[in-house]
Amino acid sequence: MSTQERKLHLNAFITGTGHHEAAWRYPASTPELGLDIRHYQKIAQIAERGLLDSLFVADGYSGRSSGKLEPFTQLAALAAVTEHIGLIATVGTTYYEPFHVTRKFASLDHISNGRAGWNIVTTGTESTAYNFGLDAHPEHSLRYDYAEEFVELTKQLWDSWEDDAVKYDKAGGVQVDDSKVHEINFKGKYYSVKGPLNIPRPPQGYPVLVQAGSSEKGKELAARTAEVVFTAQQTLEEAQAFYSDVKSRLAKYGRTPDQLHILPGLSPIIADTEAEAREIEEELNGFINLDSAVKRLSERVGIDLSSYPLDGPLPIDELPGVDAINGRKGRYQLVVDLAVRENLTILELTHRLAGARGHITFTGTPIQLADLIERWFKNGGADGFNIMPQLYPSGLEAFVDKVVPELQNRGLFRTAYEGKTLRDHYGLARPANTRYRQSIEAGN
Repeated sequence: MSTQERKLHLNAFITGTGHHEAAWRYPASTPELGLDIRHYQKIAQIAERGLLDSLFVADGYSGRSSGKLEPFTQLAALAAVTEHIGLIATVGTTYYEPFHVTRKFASLDHISNGRAGWNIVTTGTESTAYNFGLDAHPEHSLRYDYAEEFVELTKQLWDSWEDDAVKYDKAGGVQVDDSKVHEINFKGKYYSVKGPLNIPRPPQGYPVLVQAGSSEKGKELAARTAEVVFTAQQTLEEAQAFYSDVKSRLAKYGRTPDQLHILPGLSPIIADTEAEAREIEEELNGFINLDSAVKRLSERVGIDLSSYPLDGPLPIDELPGVDAINGRKGRYQLVVDLAVRENLTILELTHRLAGARGHITFTGTPIQLADLIERWFKNGGADGFNIMPQLYPSGLEAFVDKVVPELQNRGLFRTAYEGKTLRDHYGLARPANTRYRQSIEAGN
């Protein structure tokens, strides 16, 4: 497919007040709406008005948050007030059971008429273990071994129902053709499940499979299973290297480059003039709690930075190295590389990370942002972007009302939804159920 024929894919990463860590303190923010589903429904409708492919909600199992709803419940409520936009939820494989996850995503896909997506993570937070009866977080490589088997098992459960198993034959008294619903009798290294699933196969066959790890194991899992990758890259050169690396791994799994879309995170502050955007950025940074910011940075790099001067450099020689990190290895390396490349002080690094935790940040005008997006898209750095406004909902409104039209004018983005499912939006084929006989093809 030529560059002229390609279209951008855009996802909105939604959160209560914005992706800047101090967004909740911004005068125009309404953090008290963090648990109000009407707030998120408004955000979802803004994203759909902008014709975005999908929206995404993250999840976590530890820490404190005044505004993080459970994603399946939240997305089911968003499905009720939208018609087109895809609904992607983060669900970790380390602390869930496969049967639960398979059933929940099948339900969400049915509720939304084929708009569900699953962001597959292994969970990078050490303290999560203590909420699930464990004394330690499983080792990084082991978590990815779990994940590979977990995903394979979910696919078999979704396939345990043939597509035409449901009959609703009132005259014949047959609601479900039992001969087309199958036990899977899965016995792996980590999981054992008899099956079948207790809900028919999802409208999309499988929800769209998304992956967000950028470590070596993460990239391999993406090449094997993912259809969309959320990643954090700071420069076009880094993005090009990641893009080429992951796409080059697809062939050994019998896949082609157009079967996997790579979407770096992009966290913008947009205003009519660059000076106005810089004022917003400076105001947001002024609300940062430095003690908390240094603590978070310490957790990312694996040493306590509280005794180091804020105006001094990150102590590179004292860091543990990526091999010693059992959490988010890819993000650790990104932070270290950023500090070294730009010679940032600890204070400057906390400000850079405050906007989006390591994703690329942007401050400027709609035209300038469209230029950046086009440059990365046309030069092998991205198939689209995971849009992470530093302020919600105003940042998303600015993107939809001012950046999307510019991308459309340049022929880079759709002017109308062209399909009904999330797979349609991303140009992904519906996976056939090849595990069992295809009754329609057999003429039955």
